[in-house]
Amino acid sequence: MDAKGKPQPIVPPATLAVLGGGQLGRFFVRAAQELGFRVWVLDPDPNAPAGQIADRHLVAPYDDADALAEIARHCAAATTEFENVPAEALRALARSIPVRPGADAVEVCQDRRKEKRFLAANGLPYGPFWVIESADDCAAVPPSAYPAILKTARLGYDGKGQRTVESADGLLSAWDSLGRVPCVLEKRLTLAAELSVVLARGVDGMAVAFPPGENVHRNGILDTTTAPAPLPEATRAHALDVALRVAAALDYVGVLGVEFFYTDDGLLAVNEMAPRPHNSGHHTIDACSVSQFEQQVRALCALPLAPVRTHSLAVMNNLLGDLWFAADGTRREPEWGRLLALPGVALHLYGKHEPRPGRKMGHFTVTGSSWEAVRQTVCAAREQLGLPTNGWG
Repeated sequence: MDAKGKPQPIVPPATLAVLGGGQLGRFFVRAAQELGFRVWVLDPDPNAPAGQIADRHLVAPYDDADALAEIARHCAAATTEFENVPAEALRALARSIPVRPGADAVEVCQDRRKEKRFLAANGLPYGPFWVIESADDCAAVPPSAYPAILKTARLGYDGKGQRTVESADGLLSAWDSLGRVPCVLEKRLTLAAELSVVLARGVDGMAVAFPPGENVHRNGILDTTTAPAPLPEATRAHALDVALRVAAALDYVGVLGVEFFYTDDGLLAVNEMAPRPHNSGHHTIDACSVSQFEQQVRALCALPLAPVRTHSLAVMNNLLGDLWFAADGTRREPEWGRLLALPGVALHLYGKHEPRPGRKMGHFTVTGSSWEAVRQTVCAAREQLGLPTNGWG
């Protein structure tokens, strides 16, 4: 802090730390190193993608006292690349160095109960929900709640920890199948689209947002993001406004992803928040003047956020581990040369040690100046990889 209590900028060649070594951490490491910083990664997986390119990889649990003390001694600031890093680990680090986003904000996003209650307390739009912590809670859910989706309060992602519940008769058995852990039951809305806003907010409270993207999921996992979202301008503006209000209410510093449901009758509801860069923001690497990961570095270091200029239309496509296996189950490498021969295609592979069905192994982004050209290339690329082309022809 300076004499006026303003956080001092952290500048290269300082050393930064990121808790989490997945693909989001890998992109953060690259962005920070390009700006001249050194980066340490804390992740218990010795093959963590971010650890492969970091200046130092601490292979230890996120709450390991010795590893956290080492980071506190040698790093100027720390951030996280996923929401399930223990909040207490972030608090422990924050006693010695700046940690952005802070533990309180991350803790809200770690638990769907806290998340929903936060939205309600701050007058932010959300869909009907019921907290399920006992058999009595199951019995108290009104018939109007169904059909619904039961989600574990913690640790669910990419469709994991979820059950569809069509009527009251199925709720108790669905809760049993999830181990009777605390859950949230959400009324299933009739959707026109799903969208998300990725934004960055600095220590001074100033925020910069990327244009909303429209998301399509397949088997509970994000398949594509189209950006900017081909939705009414009023809907995009409303989503931006709500996302900025979410960040302000959290007193958030860093990059935040806010996912929305857009219903058939024109209502917008927050689905969930991610206290980190977001899968739907990957297109910013190739389609914007600044990526979500450079903004993460800037926010962490109390540096000015960069203005956002979108210079290309974009469609981001996730690449799951299923592509690495032939129909008979044998391992094979996808034909990347054919993909890269297409105009406007940027390929990003994450360096993950082992492909598995449903595992995010990389993504490719198609950019262009017209939707017609982008869609044609997306369709051709997905055909070459054997991905469904529904809606892209």
